[in-house]
Amino acid sequence: MKTLLAGSVMAAMLAGGPAFAEEAEAYRETSLGLYVNAAEAWELMQENERAVLIDVRDPVEIKFTGFAEPTDIHVPWVLADRDSFDAEARTWPMVKNPDFAEQMRAELEALGVAEDDPIIVMCRSGSTRSAPAADAIAEMGFSEVYSVTDGFEGGKLEEGDSKGVRAVNGWRNSGLPWSYEIDPEVAWQPAE
Repeated sequence: MKTLLAGSVMAAMLAGGPAFAEEAEAYRETSLGLYVNAAEAWELMQENERAVLIDVRDPVEIKFTGFAEPTDIHVPWVLADRDSFDAEARTWPMVKNPDFAEQMRAELEALGVAEDDPIIVMCRSGSTRSAPAADAIAEMGFSEVYSVTDGFEGGKLEEGDSKGVRAVNGWRNSGLPWSYEIDPEVAWQPAE
């Protein structure tokens, strides 16, 4: 597996394209230093049936932007605080899911995920949620936890009529299987 990943990095570097494990910006870095883009995550899942895909986005976000069909676990890292609109930021603040560790551990155990199985963590854009969630999962003793660097929606267009729209890379923009329909067996349920 590590040979495959090292080969992918070398091939990407030689081709002049983006590297498999791109240098992560500080806020995207993980303690294990394992990164994949969406297409590489899909490839890893095709090559290793033990690979697990985890989505850590808010459920309402998933409702409106879609869901990667092969997602195995959905536990949000943060949730929108719908009771506290932030007028200065012009949005609702995100607050950490206080039950993340407990819920994630329960889901991983229910699937029988081994500590050395590949775990792939994805948020919207590979920014501020997948990396800390990957670190939290690594702290549980899992040794092969990847952060998806371009997330589900990918990056924003830099120019043109659609400037600012998330249409660059990412799971959905890479032509990978996704849907607006959420598997009820995977959909997150709040703690009671």
